[in-house]
Amino acid sequence: MEAPWLGLLQWPAFVASLAAAWLVGAKTRPRRNVGFWIFLLSNVLWIGWGLHTGAWALIALQIGLALLNVRGLRNTET
Repeated sequence: MEAPWLGLLQWPAFVASLAAAWLVGAKTRPRRNVGFWIFLLSNVLWIGWGLHTGAWALIALQIGLALLNVRGLRNTET
């Protein structure tokens, strides 16, 4: 049985991605740090949506981006 709400995951993923990009571009370290955490949330949401729709390239992209976001998070934290 398919959960209809899975099709809606793309919208919070979209909003989270934009908010994260905005925050990662901030001048202060705490805001950039929050941005990387939100990016990681967006990666999880996009992967969930990708699994629902069978978008395997999107899933692979999000895994790669998540690894880069972990790297950015480690470089941003004190």
